[in-house]
Amino acid sequence: MTQSASRFARIPKLSRFGWLMGLYAENHDRLTRMFAPAELARGTYLSDIGDGLNLRLDVIEQHRYTTEMRLTYALLDPLTGEPDPSAYLRLYHDAHQVEATHCYIGRRWQDVIGMYPPPAEVIGHRMRMNTFLGKWLEYLAERGHCMATLRPVEHDPALPDPHGPGFAGTAKKVGDDRLTTSLNSR
Repeated sequence: MTQSASRFARIPKLSRFGWLMGLYAENHDRLTRMFAPAELARGTYLSDIGDGLNLRLDVIEQHRYTTEMRLTYALLDPLTGEPDPSAYLRLYHDAHQVEATHCYIGRRWQDVIGMYPPPAEVIGHRMRMNTFLGKWLEYLAERGHCMATLRPVEHDPALPDPHGPGFAGTAKKVGDDRLTTSLNSR
């Protein structure tokens, strides 16, 4: 009996933080397999699989080591006018991780955990957001969303511009199948 107990004592335990980092890595694999967002130019993209529920991917900013984006359906919450559900994502190119920084599913994070939550509460909330993201990405992949269904679009005035006021760019596909952004003059 002591031999089996010592065998289990050698198995390392995964901390909540380690589990969260694992979620980030799994979400990175799912998202990059589906859309390869690191290769997308700044702009708005729609994935249409013919079910009447288009998926919207806003590439807000491309940096050297990160990509900031928002993933949502082309639906608005009737009370707030915000896209719902939506998740703001940060893709870390070098670390191969995707972090859901904010999720909007009817409520804001401040309403869920308060303005000054203890660190354990923040980790728990991040785990819930990124678990949601992982399940959502898995569902989207099963439904058929992928690079083949993704197309760049001009900004839809019915939806809030994730790039903020003053962004007048549209994503365009160029001849060598790379996506670039062109800016309209003001």
